Amino acid sequence: MSKLMVYLLTFCGGIAATIQPSINARLAQKTGVIESACVSFAVGTLVLSLVIWFAGTGTPRGLLDARWWELTGGALGAFFVVAITFAVPRIGTTAAMVLIIAAQLIVGMLLDHFGAFGLKVEALSLRRLAGAGLLAAGVFLILRR
Repeated sequence: MSKLMVYLLTFCGGIAATIQPSINARLAQKTGVIESACVSFAVGTLVLSLVIWFAGTGTPRGLLDARWWELTGGALGAFFVVAITFAVPRIGTTAAMVLIIAAQLIVGMLLDHFGAFGLKVEALSLRRLAGAGLLAAGVFLILRR
């Protein structure tokens, strides 16, 4: 897959990640925050199950060799969905997204710098820190009332 396609796929994922909390928050008005998150994961599990059924190329046997922490992605995702579903109706989509993006950038730079979880090392640089500083300024401007 070309780098451009990876960028496009990632951008579309960002669009979905921005729309999802608003949809979940709307459902949470009828069901509750945690229940809404559960429905979100159940529907996601169904969709992924269909994709695996028709286009899957991996093997479930790999789970037997997984380290315990390699199985925590779902728990982290569940926390994210509950937190963002709770936040959106209280602080708005933009404020919630800018805080999420800021947290993702900071943690992402740390994970890259240390090569966490076996990822490729991308050392912190002045340019990256300047970008994070600009994002922090953006967060301040967006959240300031």
